[in-house]
Amino acid sequence: MIELIIIILAYLLGSIPFALLVGKIGYGIDIREHGSGNLGGTNTFRTLGVKAGLIVTICDILKGTLAASLPILLAANIHPLLAGAFAVVGHVYPIFAKFRGGKAVATSGGVLLFISPLLFVIMLFCFFLFLFLTKYVSLSSMLTGVVATIYSIAFGDLPLIIAVSLLTAFVIFKHRANIGRIWNKTEPKISWLNLKKKKQNS
Repeated sequence: MIELIIIILAYLLGSIPFALLVGKIGYGIDIREHGSGNLGGTNTFRTLGVKAGLIVTICDILKGTLAASLPILLAANIHPLLAGAFAVVGHVYPIFAKFRGGKAVATSGGVLLFISPLLFVIMLFCFFLFLFLTKYVSLSSMLTGVVATIYSIAFGDLPLIIAVSLLTAFVIFKHRANIGRIWNKTEPKISWLNLKKKKQNS
């Protein structure tokens, strides 16, 4: 019984639409009507700015971490990765936002933060490295997932390998439209990394 309760709680945690809440409470807009329409950190950064984007991203990460910790907190016989996976599903298909959510990146990272902090740090470093090199958030997210999969195969146990592989596949699946836009060179690149340069040139 407690296992079912944890799964439901993990899904509900994942379903909390922080991008929607920050947009409506802090800015008076429905972020689903702007940008890509996704309830994730990237669309929040582009639509509402760095401050809102950071708040949403951190909250999306932490809800994955909290969901993964539920089996430990409640002393239940269920693997934290399974609870975390349901939080990821909740983030992508949130019951509180008509099942229209984000793309699983931050919440997946939050799950892995609880399971393997070292892997999370490596992923964070790789994400910003790829972002600096490519300027594509979507591509950086997918490449980071690939790195995480390679790491888990090299150093992880079987549950971690399976979970990371599935999460990476899910992230890539959710970015399939982005892949097409990258191929066609129509995917928007981030601009905030160039803000300092622009200020110097002005």
